[in-house]
Amino acid sequence: MKTDLNENEDLSTQIAEAIRDAIVEGSLIVDQRLPSEAELCDKFEVGRSTVREALKRLAAQNLIRTQRGASGGAFVNRMSFEEAYDQQITTSTLLLSMNRVGFETACEARYALERACAPLSAQRRTPDQLATMRAEIHRQSQPGLTDEAFCASDVAFHRALVDGAGNPVLSYQLAGAVEAMQPLMNMITYTQRDRDRIVELHTRLADAIEAQDESAAVGVLSELDAYTVLLAKNFISSTARKPK
Repeated sequence: MKTDLNENEDLSTQIAEAIRDAIVEGSLIVDQRLPSEAELCDKFEVGRSTVREALKRLAAQNLIRTQRGASGGAFVNRMSFEEAYDQQITTSTLLLSMNRVGFETACEARYALERACAPLSAQRRTPDQLATMRAEIHRQSQPGLTDEAFCASDVAFHRALVDGAGNPVLSYQLAGAVEAMQPLMNMITYTQRDRDRIVELHTRLADAIEAQDESAAVGVLSELDAYTVLLAKNFISSTARKPK
C-alpha cells in the first residue's frame, strides 16, 4: 500500500485512494480487516481525524464496512452490482447536468445501449421480468396517472427489459443510461407525448421479448428513439416560440 503523501493535497483523500487501490489490486481482499486507526495513523504519519475521514470516504463508496466490538474494525466489503447502482446513477446524472450533454446525444447513447441489450433480454428474460413489463404497461394505461408516476413506470419498464438480459455488468452499465438519462428525457418530453403511443410501443416491445423476436425488439426500440427525439425537438421548438 502506497504511504507517501503529498502535503499540498488533501491527506484524507490520498489515504482513501491508497486503500482503495490496495483493494482493487487485491492486496486487501474481501472480508479482510484493515489495519486499526492507530496503525493507519502510524503508517501514513497523520492524525486520527484524518484517518477517520478517509475511512468515511471509503464507507460512502461501499468499499469498507465497520463492525463494533472486540473483534470489530473496518473490513473490506463485498460490493454487489446492485449496491453500486445508486453511485452509477448519481455520477451519470451529474455528468449530464454539469457538462450540459445535449438531449439527442444522451438519447443516442441510451437507446444504443438498450438496443445492444434487447437481443439478450429476448433470450434470457424471466417470467417475473416479463410480468413486470406487462404490469407497468397496465399501469401506464390507467386514467388519472400523474406525469411523475408515468415517468416512474417508464423507468421500471425499461429497467425490467435491461435486467432481462441476465448480465449484471450490462445492468450496471445501463443503470446510468436508463435511470439517470431516462427521467431527464421523460420530464422534458412528457408534456408533448401521446401516452397511447408510448403504451402501444411498450406493448409491442414486450410482445417481441416474450416471442424471443430479437430483431422486432430492436426495431421497436429504434422507433422509441426516433419518437423521443421528435418529442424533444417539438418541446424545444414550442419553448423557443413562447414570449419572454
